[in-house]
Amino acid sequence: MSHEVYWRLGFFFSVLAIMMLLEWQKPARQSTIKNRSRWFANFGLTFTSTLLARFTVPVGLTAVAVYYQQHGIGLFNQLNVSPLTAVILSLLLLDLIIYWQHRLFHQVPILWRLHRVHHADAHIDTSTGLRFHPIEIVLSILIKLIAVTALGVPAIAVLIFEIALNGLALFNHANIRLPNSIEKPLRLVLVTQVLHRIHHSQNPEETNSNFGFSVTWWDRLFGSYKSQASQPDKNIALGLSQYPNPKQNSSLWQLLIMPFKK
Repeated sequence: MSHEVYWRLGFFFSVLAIMMLLEWQKPARQSTIKNRSRWFANFGLTFTSTLLARFTVPVGLTAVAVYYQQHGIGLFNQLNVSPLTAVILSLLLLDLIIYWQHRLFHQVPILWRLHRVHHADAHIDTSTGLRFHPIEIVLSILIKLIAVTALGVPAIAVLIFEIALNGLALFNHANIRLPNSIEKPLRLVLVTQVLHRIHHSQNPEETNSNFGFSVTWWDRLFGSYKSQASQPDKNIALGLSQYPNPKQNSSLWQLLIMPFKK
């Protein structure tokens, strides 16, 4: 775990660079907002979230998991299961928790105020996968901290999950459209760009579907899977109808205060 930062940053910037290159070469949709202003707001929000998270929860989840392993804290540190079994079960349970966390942020009004910062983006690209209000990021870390504590998640599982979660969020928000020969079989397991753009539709019925960030089976299991939108992918109205002004979506300050405005 001594090289955790290098692993996480290495995967993060690699996926980010690949997705942005693909978007530049063959974008699925054209943005109505200048990318420069959107990117400044979205990446600025990411930077602010990182600072707040480090100030609020200064100890990383991986370090916490190492401590729990050493002191036998948590379910998997008490049960007589193999390390591989503990890792696999941990990854599945963490992903399930994130799925229900996402649904909760849609269903509880005060949490939706935070999460709508993500959905207000009128154009979806890789930077949207990083666009979350700092308070939502902190709450998400606390939820994962509770899960890691209760389950006794192995440190390697925490590292794998965090890398996968960030990488797949960049992947499925990317402004690309995979060939049907790849997209159709891939969506049997992973959330593709087409599936996730349905989740970012202005149609509430479509917004409240496809909650998974990584795999599609939780949506299929819990009845929130939607394979097609009411409009073709290229025509889906993205974002939130109550934020039609591009300036509301391209200002870091406006994104920070958005949850506190009516």
